[in-house]
Amino acid sequence: MTVSSTDLSYAPTDRPIRAVVWGENRHEQREEHVAKIYPQGMHTTIKEGIEENLGDQVSVRTVTLDDPEHGLTEELLGQTDVLLWWGHAAHQDVADEIVERVYRHVLSGMGLIVLHSGHWSKIFGKLMGTSCTLRWRSEHDRELVWTIDRTHPIARGVPHPIEIEAQEMYGEQFDIPTPDELIFISSFTGGEVFRSGCTWRRGNGRVFYFSPGDQDYPVYHNAAVRKVIANGVGWARPVVERTMPTLRRHEVGQFNEGREYQSPWQNKA
Repeated sequence: MTVSSTDLSYAPTDRPIRAVVWGENRHEQREEHVAKIYPQGMHTTIKEGIEENLGDQVSVRTVTLDDPEHGLTEELLGQTDVLLWWGHAAHQDVADEIVERVYRHVLSGMGLIVLHSGHWSKIFGKLMGTSCTLRWRSEHDRELVWTIDRTHPIARGVPHPIEIEAQEMYGEQFDIPTPDELIFISSFTGGEVFRSGCTWRRGNGRVFYFSPGDQDYPVYHNAAVRKVIANGVGWARPVVERTMPTLRRHEVGQFNEGREYQSPWQNKA
């Protein structure tokens, strides 16, 4: 299905940013210690952190893996400025057709924020084109999140460094394309370092990956982590009218018009 620019709108400044937090919502249902940390689910805690920081500048809703179409219907995505993604134990359960739908909306201009173990989600891997693998251990490491670019909007008002008392260790090699912007690097108790805050442009959309946030630790209750995620929502919002990049033929002198052109393998006729 092709989505035209008339179906989607960029986020003007005269209305709240429309954000959707997608949560896998598996650990909270199956593991008692996770449910104690996040009794309403990690997605709800992430949502509250965004609202706490952005107030009436944002309208946030949550959807989960078990919702019909994983909650990511064509209608919802068409009305979403920024989608936030948290997944871990059930990446394989996300339907490929839903991944393709999200992918198309990102290329059309919807912002995407991928959190923690979402690095191995189907949608992040599709957008990055690499394995997105890394090294890890979960032994209550202290994490220090160091700001590399103090001038970036995502780093605005963020402590330097952010101290997280207990967290899962993520370390290099992190198999991702070289980021367009490296905003944060984390260091851990064992001496490892990790590119924990990175951005990319994909099509007309903006992508932000931020790693702190394992389900076994109360990281999404950390005020500084919540600030970073909220800043990310503001940065990732669409900045141009949403439309899928297309191949168009323009005759000499045609600057504002032209006609869509399909390659021979798309339209042999």
